[in-house]
Amino acid sequence: MVHLKRLVGAAALVFSCLVSAQEPIVIKFSHVNPAQSPKNQAAEYFKKLAEDGTHGRVKIELYPSSSLYKDSEELVALQLGSVQMLAPTLGKFGPMGMRDFEVFDLPYLFDSFDQVHLVTQGPIGKQLLKQLEAKGIKGLAFWDNGFKQMNANKPLHTPADFKGLKMRIFSSKVLDAEMRSLGAIPQVMAASEMYQAMQTGLVDGGENTESTFYQFKMYEVQSNITLSNHGYVGYAVVANKKFWEGLPPDIRVVLDDAIVKATEFGNRVAKKENDDALEAMRKLNRTQIITLTKSERDEWKKVLLKSHQSADRIDKNMLQAIYKETATVKN
Repeated sequence: MVHLKRLVGAAALVFSCLVSAQEPIVIKFSHVNPAQSPKNQAAEYFKKLAEDGTHGRVKIELYPSSSLYKDSEELVALQLGSVQMLAPTLGKFGPMGMRDFEVFDLPYLFDSFDQVHLVTQGPIGKQLLKQLEAKGIKGLAFWDNGFKQMNANKPLHTPADFKGLKMRIFSSKVLDAEMRSLGAIPQVMAASEMYQAMQTGLVDGGENTESTFYQFKMYEVQSNITLSNHGYVGYAVVANKKFWEGLPPDIRVVLDDAIVKATEFGNRVAKKENDDALEAMRKLNRTQIITLTKSERDEWKKVLLKSHQSADRIDKNMLQAIYKETATVKN
């Protein structure tokens, strides 16, 4: 009997050693933004929380700057399981058939981050993320980038200043309508191609947050930026649905908590980064920074809010729910 107990004890020890020696679960997290971007800082924080919280049972491999997959490739790679996590811009989901995500492209929908978070961190946000599951994608959270400013190689004070300009946009029917309402010519282009396109004159300008403008060094190729705050830019943190739901339950608990904390951290960083980027641009003094007067801003809003009327691709009930939540647009 003693001999049998010893054998059982030895077998248990061997099993324990085998379990502890198992390779960690590797999660490849790919995105298109630079390593110093708010998005990657949030991803780094998530990595630390995930690896520490699982005591090494999970290993997060980060691939910023399109180092693993290009802007146009990453969602297909996620669906195929070649990468496990992404944080694409919200404009990526409309072309996939998730048209309600185009609501975030509507200009002057939000006036503040508080209004944004009422939507992204509330029932409407959960409803939107749930829609992704039909495409094999698990929606985990929304991360802020910031509010967009218009940039071009000429001053932009009024809608008339946009006439005939070729303006870079994400692939979005709503953003296409936005630019056309201003008299501009929309040009769909990946983020990684912006700098060269502006440098060579392939496009005349675009719309970007201050941090994106600064991190992509567009101050080298763009002479003007207008502080229009006309549109919100955010990301959806997503995972391959089959992979994520196949994780051990205790691992999922840690990762879900890490996502919540990384979201809070990343949103704070994004706001600070935009503020810091604007200050850095002022010091560089290479790009003219234009602040709209109240009358100019009112004229921008009057023109751009017309694009809401053509947003027939977006579920009207959802749009009305956002209007009610934020009270920004009087309808």
